[in-house]
Amino acid sequence: MKILISTGIYPPDIGGPAQYARNLYETWKKQGHDVKVAAYRWERAFPTFLRHFLFLLKIIRKGWNADLIIVLDTWSAAVPTMYACKMMGKKYIIRTGGDFLWETYVERTGDLVLFKDFYNESIDKLSKKEKVIYKLGGDALRYSSGIIFSTEWQRGIFEKAYKLDSKKSRIVENFCGEREEQISPEARVFVAGTRELKWKNLDALKQAFKIAQMEIRLRGWDDIEFDTTKAVYDNFQERMRRSYAVILTSLGDISPNMIFDAIRVGTPFILTKETGISERVKDCAIFVDPKNEKDIIDKIVWISDPKNRQIQAEKIKRFTWVHTWDDITSEIISIYGKL
Repeated sequence: MKILISTGIYPPDIGGPAQYARNLYETWKKQGHDVKVAAYRWERAFPTFLRHFLFLLKIIRKGWNADLIIVLDTWSAAVPTMYACKMMGKKYIIRTGGDFLWETYVERTGDLVLFKDFYNESIDKLSKKEKVIYKLGGDALRYSSGIIFSTEWQRGIFEKAYKLDSKKSRIVENFCGEREEQISPEARVFVAGTRELKWKNLDALKQAFKIAQMEIRLRGWDDIEFDTTKAVYDNFQERMRRSYAVILTSLGDISPNMIFDAIRVGTPFILTKETGISERVKDCAIFVDPKNEKDIIDKIVWISDPKNRQIQAEKIKRFTWVHTWDDITSEIISIYGKL
């Protein structure tokens, strides 16, 4: 097949969609498909809408003979791809990642609304630009031939918010690789997400962590450390593997790669309850309410007891679910075949 991957970011860009795009590309190439990638590069130097138009031209240039066009977001790549496909008379599939509209709104306003509540509580507070994103992003979803969600949680929210046809949406879960050998932590370091975004709730986490540190000192335990330093993907994986725990307390994380990577390398984790993977990882997760500081403090203190960390490490050993890139690409091809 001739496949075009339309994506806002691609390595060396850092982020989940970039890694997803790269792995789709490499896996399909290995399987013998003719694969191209359209990602924003030099177009970023131009203002909004002009850079989207330039990306539209890139989609036409790279996708005119494609059998399958798959889009990995709901805005920056999706809207230009929608118009390009209308011009070419082609179908496309959208694979949603996060929610660009909700993330944009939270960054602009500082209103720390949970993802699950956003479309019910805040949709009438959008700026002019956000209203355009809501309208055109919704058009891109509705006009697509198929929509792939990674979780049932996001699917339910989006189908209601954008009035989507449930018959054309499917679930393809995120990647969770083969297990690596567990190792003992080199230090009592908690690794958190590195992106300083308001919806990631890092300010609240940092405050809770300081209080937890004081509680741990009062108990006479060895001190704990907090790590949010940035690193390229491979280095970040190794840092997680050698850490004491991974912690993610965002206001909504649909299918966090960071948690599946922690499972893969055998590191215990604390995870926001505002996530789409709660059912999948419930047997090995420690869940917290991202709006409840005491809950976050208590869970940090609890796992800081080495006996409790070992309990969680054993639970991760017993978590055997694997979902490979071969599985993911085959499921996407199967969805395409049924369009």
